[in-house]
Amino acid sequence: MLGDKFDRMVTVATYETTDPTVDSQIVSLQSAGADAFILATDVKFAAQAIRKAYDIAWKPNPFFLVYGASLVGAVTKAAGAEKATGIITSMFSKDPTDPAWQDDPGIREWRAFMARYLPEAELADPGYLAGYGLALTLMQVLRQCGSDFSRENIMRQATSLHDLELPSLLPGIRINTSPTNYHPIRQMQLARWTGTRWERFGDIIEGSGS
Repeated sequence: MLGDKFDRMVTVATYETTDPTVDSQIVSLQSAGADAFILATDVKFAAQAIRKAYDIAWKPNPFFLVYGASLVGAVTKAAGAEKATGIITSMFSKDPTDPAWQDDPGIREWRAFMARYLPEAELADPGYLAGYGLALTLMQVLRQCGSDFSRENIMRQATSLHDLELPSLLPGIRINTSPTNYHPIRQMQLARWTGTRWERFGDIIEGSGS
């Protein structure tokens, strides 16, 4: 998007997974005068980066956080909930810890499933809800297969999903695949951390060849 201006306008700071912290990278980005920040790390370093930016009073605006590191417990609360205020991320899945979904039929369905099969599980772990959605998607593929479970037909049905709604997904986000596009989720919605929760805003955004 920036073309030949990229090197002049963007400062990139990398890290190794074996690094103890990313504190020095955050300090270097502040020193470089960066006024916008895209944080694309795993959860451990995301929490560190948010905390360090706050502690050195670096306030990039906008501050974007990659979806995979937007976990409430492992990132925003681990960093210090108030320290993440104003950060923007994108999401496609409901957060079962968000009171906004307390009475949502889809989340109630998932909670009932968990109570029956995994009563000791930590419901705040997003992996359980994600796995539930994946299992329902596979069930739809197998349902479409009818009585033909050959590899060819399974692949044919897996690439022929149309507007599949899952209880784990945000309203308006659906599963779609085609023989030329294997991206099942092509929609997301922006959300801003308020200090206590991710608050969604704006319209559903589509990408990945939609």
